[in-house]
Amino acid sequence: MSLLSISPNIPRIYTAIAEWLSCVICLLEVKHRVSTRKFILIAAGTLFLQSTFLSLTPGLDDFLWILCMSAAGLMMYTFIYLCADINWKDAAYYTIRAFVIAEFVASCEWQVDLFFQHSKTPPTPLISILILIVCYGILFTICERLYHRYQSKEQPLNITSRELASYAIIGLAVFFMSNLGFVAPSLPIYRNYSDEIYNVRTLVDLGGVAIMYAYHVQRMDLRVRYELESVQNLLHNQYAQYKQAREAVELINYKYHDLKHHIIALRAEQNMDKRNAYLNQMEEELQSYEAQNKTGNSVIDVMLTLKMLYCQKHGVTITSVIDGTLFDFMNAMDISSIFGNALDNAIECELKIPDKEKRLIHINAHSRKNFLIILFDNYYEGDMKLGNGLPETTKKDAQFHGYGLKSVQYTAQKYGGAVDVSASDHWFHLKILIPMPSPVTTSADDSTENHNNFSI
Repeated sequence: MSLLSISPNIPRIYTAIAEWLSCVICLLEVKHRVSTRKFILIAAGTLFLQSTFLSLTPGLDDFLWILCMSAAGLMMYTFIYLCADINWKDAAYYTIRAFVIAEFVASCEWQVDLFFQHSKTPPTPLISILILIVCYGILFTICERLYHRYQSKEQPLNITSRELASYAIIGLAVFFMSNLGFVAPSLPIYRNYSDEIYNVRTLVDLGGVAIMYAYHVQRMDLRVRYELESVQNLLHNQYAQYKQAREAVELINYKYHDLKHHIIALRAEQNMDKRNAYLNQMEEELQSYEAQNKTGNSVIDVMLTLKMLYCQKHGVTITSVIDGTLFDFMNAMDISSIFGNALDNAIECELKIPDKEKRLIHINAHSRKNFLIILFDNYYEGDMKLGNGLPETTKKDAQFHGYGLKSVQYTAQKYGGAVDVSASDHWFHLKILIPMPSPVTTSADDSTENHNNFSI
């Protein structure tokens, strides 16, 4: 007895619509690389091509049917990859998910349709279309809502090769098991149960959708946990770096203090013009050093001194206008995290510039309307791509980098603040706004801000 003689199979046009809609709900989760107009044109073209292809290839058996399904999957992949601003691995991940969801939704809807067809009053074509719209609308909306909770449009998945291989195995297993009765209905396991093949397919597809959703949720939870641990590690590392630097700066200060006494002793002993000129020069350098990083906050003084010593060695110029007294309400670890990570990010960018004259970093910290405003500006060359409110890393293993500015963001949010980044005219701007616990007197710096890079 033929399978098709028992119950009609899912109309191919229904399958094409399900696959297309499944791709669309995946594309709702990601940032698009094309304009809205181009997206609509590509989507319409894909729907027409997919519907025509599947409608013209009914009743295929065995190998030809597998080729047909592979071609349908390739069209889904092309649709997602052309429209979404993601890499090929992420596109493949979304395609596998979309294909299994489409199989489940189409099979579930057809079960409902068959139920009414087997009733005493079979539905009219108009009622069948209404059933299609209602079932697809409900099921795809549920799928979209479930996945929407665990994905940000601006943050790519960054699927690894191993994760993609595991996901592909799950998808292939679900597809094979759900269609086993359709491809080989004469197998002994289906003896006297041929009418239940469609029920089995729907249940297997439902299980596949559930497994894939659980896999996705677990992966996203692990990534969030990893990011939080990485940010916490950065916080502790920056604070440890600050404490080591503080000890080094204190030793330097002792040395400079001793040198000042040596200068006094030398002057008392001998008063030659050349030596006086040399000693005057040394004293000016000492005074310049003393005034260089006296912001009013010892943590910031240490962090700036540490970074400036490194920058002097590598040809990077740092200028700063900072009222350190505004940071009294913050603990030392958070201050060192903000300045350490922000400066490390800026310095890393400057070291990529061949011309040392262009290696510039400006820092400004002041208060306005009871907000602490911290600005880090650094010059850059080339292109800079911003994603999820932060610059995207250019390193190959992007999944495990970029936590420096995320740590700054985390620290600002801890105090109820926010971080904003922008790039213009080859200048990268990092702005941190943190509400202060109580009104403060506006500093004189607020009324004398005149540097374009420090504008709000």
